[in-house]
Amino acid sequence: MGLFTSKEFNNLDELLIDQLRDLYDAENRLLDALPKMSDAATAPDLKHAFQSHLAETKGHVNRLESAFQALGEKPKRESCEAMKGLISEGDEILQAQGNSDVIDAALIAAGQRVEHYEIAGYGAARNFAQRSGHQDVADLLQETLNEEGEADKTLTRIAEAYVNQSAASA
Repeated sequence: MGLFTSKEFNNLDELLIDQLRDLYDAENRLLDALPKMSDAATAPDLKHAFQSHLAETKGHVNRLESAFQALGEKPKRESCEAMKGLISEGDEILQAQGNSDVIDAALIAAGQRVEHYEIAGYGAARNFAQRSGHQDVADLLQETLNEEGEADKTLTRIAEAYVNQSAASA
């Protein structure tokens, strides 16, 4: 949302649709970013985690399209400035030189920032859907919310199991 543009929200349905458009853009941006993160990772478990999350992200996009359909809306992207920023920060890591273990730790941190943003977005949208009587949409969003939480836990396990220890020894 720019300086000279404004939105108007008169009910939760309008806010929900706006949030879905933001999430739809965010997920589509991730479809481009995750393969790069996987390619940059050197830890096999981390590569696999990014590859697995890419497959899940395709499912997230499909669920969002189903949510739009359930609301009688066409899927539409609203530029997600937050995800643009998170991906831009991740791109800095992709360009970084140095110890591969430290770069893997940085990739995990970048990935978790993305997951935390998505968890917040999906949690809010799910609640809006529930409150406005769209339990079918809320259920779709909850499925994705569960997967985002698991992706975050997976990154934490990889970091704590060995990546951060290896990075600290560098």
